[in-house]
Amino acid sequence: MKKITKIFTAAFMASVITLTGCSLHKDDPKPATENVSEDSSAEASSEASSDSASEQSSEDNIIVIEDLIEPIIEELEAAAGDASSAASSSQENKEEEQKVEDKVEMVFIGDSQMANGRSDGTDLASLISARVPNSVAYNLGIGGTTAALEATTSELTPEKFTSNCFMGIVYALEGRADRTQVLSKNPEVLSVMEKIDPAKVDYYFVEYGANDFFNKVPLDVNGTDVDYVKTFFGALNTGIDELRKISPNAKIVLMTPFYGIYKDGSGNFIGDSYVVSNGIDTLANYARKVGNVVEIEGVIDFDCMFISKCDLYLDTYEEYLMDGTHLSLKGRQVFARLLAHIPNWFEGNEPYAYMETDFIKIAEFNPDEYYRYPADMMHEYYPDEYEKMQNGEYLLAPPQ
Repeated sequence: MKKITKIFTAAFMASVITLTGCSLHKDDPKPATENVSEDSSAEASSEASSDSASEQSSEDNIIVIEDLIEPIIEELEAAAGDASSAASSSQENKEEEQKVEDKVEMVFIGDSQMANGRSDGTDLASLISARVPNSVAYNLGIGGTTAALEATTSELTPEKFTSNCFMGIVYALEGRADRTQVLSKNPEVLSVMEKIDPAKVDYYFVEYGANDFFNKVPLDVNGTDVDYVKTFFGALNTGIDELRKISPNAKIVLMTPFYGIYKDGSGNFIGDSYVVSNGIDTLANYARKVGNVVEIEGVIDFDCMFISKCDLYLDTYEEYLMDGTHLSLKGRQVFARLLAHIPNWFEGNEPYAYMETDFIKIAEFNPDEYYRYPADMMHEYYPDEYEKMQNGEYLLAPPQ
């Protein structure tokens, strides 16, 4: 991987979203507050701050749903993944044949948002790899999984892990856990993991949160006797620390859970990720907790919750979500373009301006379009990058 002398600055985190009214009702369980603040590191635009503030103008906006159920797509996708293992194997063999020493290696770890589309090559990993020259993607996503170790699991010793949560995936990749046990129900993921050499990984993309929310996983220990790795915050911190041990040169991109909306059994709208609580907190605060991990671990953050990269919100959710929670093909295409800017900048394929300024209006999105920052504006605001572009130094940003 090319050595880039620039430092990935706090500009990538852009502006900060300020949302009010995100605590629960006075008589409900109090939300975890350790490190969660209005100064979250999750990116946000001023538009997001304005719109979200109106959504959350008072605590009375919070809707506590004790028996909130995740959409059935999780189970369907998991079944589809098993049924399509042959197709996945064929595709992986093709990737293996094409693999050479100088490939940019990207590993994707997460829940069904990562796993969906794997059977036909439209998963986030494949779509991002298609936008990053000379790259190979390894998709370890498993539908229905959490970052945190399940509360019902009493075994905390890595060597005895059988859970396929984030911790289990990392320990299996690390070799501390038996990967055949951890992935006994996910043979297609096991076959992908067998191809990964952690020492050669250039990028990890990690995304969890929705299932932690649905399963009422504590955000952090916060004075309780809950095991650290059984909390959302603790699992993410621990998992990232372990990834750094086995892949010291890799860059880690930590994604927030995706914005979503919720309906009751009759299909009536209940609320969205800002106002619907699982009895512990809202999904928006799980996203803010990711921001806390980013600050502590110093990894690259990527916002999928707030309106900093695209106009994912009440007015547009039907265009990019299948069921209010899971990304549709269009949704995956939207986020693939945005996420691909990260490795493309670090690999010197495009200027930083492309990553910093790209904002997608979903209604106007064209999946065949490649984002280009206007040359005149680059000349004014990014003169050094403009000169490099005009000299033909960027593979994906030819002279204009």
